Amino acid sequence: MSEKERIFDKALTRRQFLKLTGKGMAGLAMSTSLLSLFGVTRAEVESGAVSVLATADGVLVANGVRCTGCQRCEMNCTLVNDGKVMPYISRVKVLRNLYHGNDGETGGIFGDFMYTPDTCHQCEDPACLKACPMGAISVRESDGVRVIDEEKCVGCGACVAACPFHMPTIDPETSKSTKCVSCGYCAANCPCGALKICTWEEVAAAM
Repeated sequence: MSEKERIFDKALTRRQFLKLTGKGMAGLAMSTSLLSLFGVTRAEVESGAVSVLATADGVLVANGVRCTGCQRCEMNCTLVNDGKVMPYISRVKVLRNLYHGNDGETGGIFGDFMYTPDTCHQCEDPACLKACPMGAISVRESDGVRVIDEEKCVGCGACVAACPFHMPTIDPETSKSTKCVSCGYCAANCPCGALKICTWEEVAAAM
């Protein structure tokens, strides 16, 4: 299979997956093979504990039932990407979602304490990229991941304000913006299996 055909197949699989989950998680709950691949149960999906993000390289599955809030994903993320442990600038966000459970945002008073790992959604039409006045955010040709060029970034925070999911974060020590580059270390080092990355090839086989 040529490189062009491989890329086409991945894009096609991504569109099919988005169509399946476009109206909520009901489509996922009906697919036994995808449930098995993602390592989640139908009950977990129906409870609202499972979220899936269609990234450039595959599907990132976050299971709130398994997440204990240990923050190892955040620590590993910054250790690998920044050479230091600083959960505040982690590309994967956990603790800020503590009070955002099945009933929505509760202001930290009646939260159900369900941790929900979240990270860059690798948007098709990224608001962060459009908002950057320095052209520091681009789409990496090799895999389609939205990345930040630190040499161009001036730390203005325009990307932070523009992102509807509030994913980019300004590192207070470097005054540079950070965001997920789909390295996979958060999922690879999760001791509870709350995060899992499935490639588009695996998803295609399960669909």
